[in-house]
Amino acid sequence: MTIQEKEQEVIERYADIDDWMDRYACIIDAGNELPELPESLRTPDRLIEGCQSRVWLDAEQDADGNVIYRADSDAIIVKGIISMLVEVLSGHTPDEILDAKLDFIHAIGLDEHLSPTRSNGLVAMVKQMRAYAAAFKAKGN
Repeated sequence: MTIQEKEQEVIERYADIDDWMDRYACIIDAGNELPELPESLRTPDRLIEGCQSRVWLDAEQDADGNVIYRADSDAIIVKGIISMLVEVLSGHTPDEILDAKLDFIHAIGLDEHLSPTRSNGLVAMVKQMRAYAAAFKAKGN
């Protein structure tokens, strides 16, 4: 499934939920489904700078060259946000990740309904995910 197809799934998941408290509840539920990050990966070098809460992000490349992300957060709403990013971007090549527009963020209204500090955190999460992809791309060239 392409990144765009994964984004469309996320958009459709939230399309019929008009109330933002209900959307937040669904985002929290998504975070609760994110596999727990092992303690061994909750290290300072995996913390994302610029997030109000603590967010750990780990990435590796599989045998096919796809980037696999794992993440966790100590804040339930942030864990839900990072889980959506992991769902959409994980399993794709560095080039696909770097080229992704991530239109689902605007399409579901996430960019409009987060506090300024949470919005900054979202930008930081995307930036770090792209930084991992760029590093893997550079390593492959």
